[in-house]
Amino acid sequence: MGEMEKHSTEQIGQLEKDIKKLNEENTSLKIRIEQMELHDSRRQEESVKQNQKNQTMEKNVKYLLGKTTDLENRSRRDNLRIIGLPEKYDEKKSLDTIFQEIIKENCPEVIETEGKIDIERIHRSPTERDPKIKTPRNIVAKCQNPQTKEKILQAARKTQFKYRGATIRITQDLAASTLKDRRAWNMIFQKAKELGMQPKITYPARMSIFFQGRRWSFNEISEFHLFLMKKPELNKKFDLQI
Repeated sequence: MGEMEKHSTEQIGQLEKDIKKLNEENTSLKIRIEQMELHDSRRQEESVKQNQKNQTMEKNVKYLLGKTTDLENRSRRDNLRIIGLPEKYDEKKSLDTIFQEIIKENCPEVIETEGKIDIERIHRSPTERDPKIKTPRNIVAKCQNPQTKEKILQAARKTQFKYRGATIRITQDLAASTLKDRRAWNMIFQKAKELGMQPKITYPARMSIFFQGRRWSFNEISEFHLFLMKKPELNKKFDLQI
């Protein structure tokens, strides 16, 4: 019995040592897990802060881009953009002469007392022709009289301009980014026109429609999509991929 008790005591002692060791390892593991969780929590906090910084930077960049675009548009406010005039006409006459003929042919009532429209400069844009692009380059003309420019734009909105049989368009000259934003509305604009909703594009690239007795305006296409989602019947008519 003495030997058995001694053996049992040794086993119990060993088990106690093993248990103590396991407890120590468990405590160490818990500490490591807590440290990892704390580290992970800090990383998450840092990630949230970084995301907030990124969002702030994106807003600032968007704001600055908007200001830059607005300044560029303001610098172009006295300009007209002539679209669709074949470049073959430039070979025989100056753009100034062609411009005067366009006005006389389509809206002679806006011609100034001197018998012509005073323009500061006129040129094709871009300056160099890209051989890969088949369509004629636009023409940009800067009018000396802002009121005359507005009269020409009003006439161009009411009737289709032509020059020697070629259909042309005259619009307000705008920054490339603004023109891109306006073109993004094309499909929606055409459908709204078909539905008799009197669509309009206003500065800088805002579209409005007449619906249910009032005019609705949208700064971005995403806003228009949200509007359609609340108008199921109208949404079916537009049949847009939202």
